[in-house]
Parts: sequence; structure tokens; C-alpha cells
Amino acid sequence: MKIIPVITALLVLAGLYMVVFEREMLVGFAQSTAAEDTPLAADMETQDEATPSDESLVGVVAMHSVAQTIDSAVILRGRTEAARQVTVASETSGLVISEPRRKGASIVEGEMLCRLDPGTREASLAEARARLAEAEGRVPEAEAGVIEASARVREAEINLNAAQRLSEDGFASETRLVSAEAAMEAATAGVQRANSAVASAQAGIESAQAAVASAAREIDKLTITAPFSGLLETDTAELGALMQPGTPCATIIQLNEIKLVGFVPETDVSKVNVGATAGARLTSGEQVQGRVTFLSRSADELTRTFRVEVTVDNDDLAISDGQTAEILIASDGRTAHLIAQSSLTLDDEGVLGVRTVSDGNIAQFMPVTLLRDTAEGVWVTDLPETVDIITIGQEFVVDGVQVAPTFTEVKG
Repeated sequence: MKIIPVITALLVLAGLYMVVFEREMLVGFAQSTAAEDTPLAADMETQDEATPSDESLVGVVAMHSVAQTIDSAVILRGRTEAARQVTVASETSGLVISEPRRKGASIVEGEMLCRLDPGTREASLAEARARLAEAEGRVPEAEAGVIEASARVREAEINLNAAQRLSEDGFASETRLVSAEAAMEAATAGVQRANSAVASAQAGIESAQAAVASAAREIDKLTITAPFSGLLETDTAELGALMQPGTPCATIIQLNEIKLVGFVPETDVSKVNVGATAGARLTSGEQVQGRVTFLSRSADELTRTFRVEVTVDNDDLAISDGQTAEILIASDGRTAHLIAQSSLTLDDEGVLGVRTVSDGNIAQFMPVTLLRDTAEGVWVTDLPETVDIITIGQEFVVDGVQVAPTFTEVKG
């Protein structure tokens, strides 16, 4: 039989006996031993109770951030739109007698797009011109009648004056005087009729001129031309097609200047001004730049947004109508802080903000407004000019907790 296991068992039994049955004696012995410790140890214990050690503080990483002035921008989602677009239609009826132009062709202002069969329109013009010449020939005849009637008036006036003097002297009868007065009235009426004939001849001329102009205008309508330079978006009307008033001949678009069209929400409309610099990134990756040329002063009834247009040069016709574009419109600069997106957090009410290190290394939540998201980080505002922002560990502290910050270099 081995003696060591037996001795070990006895020592364990003795220890258990002392812990269970002689516990008060053991506690007294331990207290007397602690009272014999040196005064230095007692002082250190008192100091530890008064001041918490660094191990009891929450360690965080923070950075000293200073606000910077940045160019703010209004970001919109929009599309490209042709500067001008029109569907040229026929103003009269007739068969197309011109060869069609194919879509995509470049045209210049005044170039012919469609020509219609004149039919009897040229004969109508010739007839109207003949009637004009006839009406113009009546005017001299009517004017001669006026001259003749005026001469008769002067003759009747002389006879009337003579008859009146002879009647006063008793050398002429009353019958002669009455006859002279009647002749005078007849001559005056003749002048009026002659003047009416002249007016009628003049009216005939004006009517004939209107008929000539109408016939000439009808012939002009037979040739449909481009109102401005651009590109054909559709084929022109086919040869032999019957055109009626309002029938489309072709659609033309102008792309040497192009518009970027977007809609600004109510909250940002005050940040946009006509003449402001703007840029856009197209779906193809191409970046363009222009200026704001129009800002609607009336909101859309459904979306409560305001239409804004940016005009961009497109001399090489690289930009097409209807492309999706991300539009950035410059506005007045603001002061903001550049921080890592991971530094953002939410408080108990769901407000976006950051946790900062205030006086005494106390954690404090501050709400922020997000201005812009960039590859370097996010720009936020509504913070003091200088602030210490917790970048790591902000999720493990709450307001009023004392932290042990380790500072890193600021971004930006």
C-alpha cells in the first residue's frame, strides 16, 4: 500500500474540516494577516479606490477634424433632350412627286423635304393675274368719268349762277332758274357716281391682288422645306403618297446643342440659379459641362418638382436624344467635415450623427446632415468648426461615458 495517496487524502479531509467547521477561525486569521501589511500598500489601495485606472475606461480611436469650405451641388437624375424637334406637315393636298430622303440625313435650313404635284394651281394663278390686269384697266376709265362729271358740275354751276342773276334783274323766268338748279343737282350726282366707280375699281384691284396672292401661296405650299438645320429623325414622305393638310412629311431634330433635363425637389430649388455651372455623367461614361438656361417657376402638380434645363454644346453630335444622365448643378459653397462613412451612427431615436470626444474625454452624440458621398469619404455639416470625432468604437459608448481616446491624422 502506497503512503502518499493516503497522506493526500488526509490533508484534503483536514482542509474541508477547517473550511466547514472552523470557518470563523480562518477568517479571523486572514484579517490579522492583512492588518500587518505595510502602510504603502494601504495608501495604494486608497488611491485606486479614489481614481479609476485606465483599464476601466473604454478605449476608442478618434481624429481631430477641422471644417473645410466645399462647393455644394444639387444632384439630379435626368435625360438628354434635343434642343429643337419638329414634325413638318403638309398645308395642302396633293401627290408627292419628290424622291424621299432617308432618316439620319443631315439637312440645312430651307432645304426641300417634300414636293407636291401642282395640279391646276398654276392655271388658277394665271386666271387670278388676268383678273387683276382687268381690274387695273378699269381704274383709268373710272377716273376719266370722275373728270367728266366734275366738268359737268362746273358747267352746271356757271349756268345756275347766270340764271340766278338774270332772275334777280327780271330778265329770266323762274322756270329757267329751276332748270339750272336741277342740272346742278344732276351734275353733282354724276360726280358721286363717278367716285363710286373709282372706288369699285380699286376694290376690284384689291380683290384680284388677294386672289393672286392666294394662288401664289397655294403653289408655295407645294414645296415643304426644313425650318432649321438638323438631322432627319424619320424618312420623308414616299414618292406617290397622297398628302392632306396636317399629314407629316418628316421629323427634324437639332442636336448641335442639347439640353439636359431634370426635376429639382422643393427642398433644393432655392439652391439652383439660372446661369449656374452644371455637369453631367452619361450612361456611356462621358462627362459633359454646360450652364443652367431654364428653371421652372411652377411646380409639377403630381411630383411637386421643378423642371430645370442645362444647355450643352454638342457640335460633334456625340450625344443623342433621350440618354439617361446624372446631373450635378453647382450651388453656393458650405463648410463641412470629411469623415469615413463608417464613423456615422444612429442614436436611440434613429437620428444620423457621429459620436465625439468632448471636454474631459466624455463621449457625446452630435447629429449631422449628409452633403455628399465621395470616394474619399462623406462630407457632413452641422458640426462645430473643430471637433474630435470617434472613428472606431463609437458603437460601444453612449453619451456621458468617459473614454480613453487614441487620435489619428485627419482626412482631407
